Amino acid sequence: MLTNWVVVPTCLPLVLRRCHTCASERFRADGKFRVNAHHKRIDAWLLVLCTACGQTAKLTVLERRNVRSVPPGLLDRLHANDLGLAAELLCDPVVRRRNRIALDWDGAWRLDTGGSDHMDRDVLDVSVRFAAPVPVRPVRLIAEGCRLARAEVERLVTEGNLVSAVRLGGRVCGDFAFTLKR
Repeated sequence: MLTNWVVVPTCLPLVLRRCHTCASERFRADGKFRVNAHHKRIDAWLLVLCTACGQTAKLTVLERRNVRSVPPGLLDRLHANDLGLAAELLCDPVVRRRNRIALDWDGAWRLDTGGSDHMDRDVLDVSVRFAAPVPVRPVRLIAEGCRLARAEVERLVTEGNLVSAVRLGGRVCGDFAFTLKR
């Protein structure tokens, strides 16, 4: 029987970028946007705050775009400071590349296993789904979901009792499945 696990974000991740005021490297996004219009052109930024000194930095979302080319729904979400839009934009690789930022997901996600009724099975087939592209090590997920030590999970991989189509040694941020034989 297939068991479904879900990796769910609990809050916005920290933004890794150097602060020009205090040289800290972590910023907190709280979903606030700044929108500025210049005649027929519009700019929009996601505002982030330095965790050390509180200095505000701007992450470019729209730059000198024609107002008519921006969907009205997007403009409404920008003006409403939509937290969901902030989450979408932080996960967008184009926005991250344009602003030269990385994300720190430590403590910003949880694993929902749907209960502990799967722990007594000899063969465990699990499908792991990601609600957001959270980069995490599969070994860590499996250890947390099965309540095992990471060393034990790595031993199971080495012995061939834990198999998956994805590489279990690196990081993944997309759906995968694995089989655990006890």
